[in-house]
Amino acid sequence: MPIAAAFLAVLSPAARAATYEIDAAHSQVAFRIRHLVGKVPGRFTAFSGAVSYEPGKPETWTVAARIDPASINTDNVKRDEHLRAPDFFDTAKCPEMAFKSVKVTDAKGAAAKLHGLLTMHCVTKPVVLDLELGGVGKDPWGGQRAGFTARTLLNRKDFGIVFNKVLDNGGLMLGEDVEVVIDIEAAAKAEAPAKK
Repeated sequence: MPIAAAFLAVLSPAARAATYEIDAAHSQVAFRIRHLVGKVPGRFTAFSGAVSYEPGKPETWTVAARIDPASINTDNVKRDEHLRAPDFFDTAKCPEMAFKSVKVTDAKGAAAKLHGLLTMHCVTKPVVLDLELGGVGKDPWGGQRAGFTARTLLNRKDFGIVFNKVLDNGGLMLGEDVEVVIDIEAAAKAEAPAKK
């Protein structure tokens, strides 16, 4: 089923352009990076955003999101403090990360490419996320929900995060590539009552 049709199948015949707000309690912004010979996972716990789209017109869909880099959590307090410091995210100088979409391409089945601008560490660069639609449907409280997963691979040096250490064997302690996986559940924003 085309991605646009998947949305249409669960919306009412009168459906039109709608805005979905990210439900942070049921969403996750996670990443992994190589450390020595393994990979260390982490996540950001404070984020917000919205998805707007018009059913049947994926080219009109937009995404805007903000992340607090100081909310980084790798389950190690000392490491997290270092990640907030100037060696990495420098959260005192760069207190916000942001993503704003510019277009959607290659919509096929339940997948699409989401192109946008990512601001991280006070640097803005174009990125492409592999987007997968999880579904759209009613929640138990009569509202509408949408779910999707976005994946991408970022080179941290592109954003000016270059800290590393040279090992005795000449290798580097940290990898440059960061695997990013974002799982989102978003709730339809209630429409304001019509003025009489």
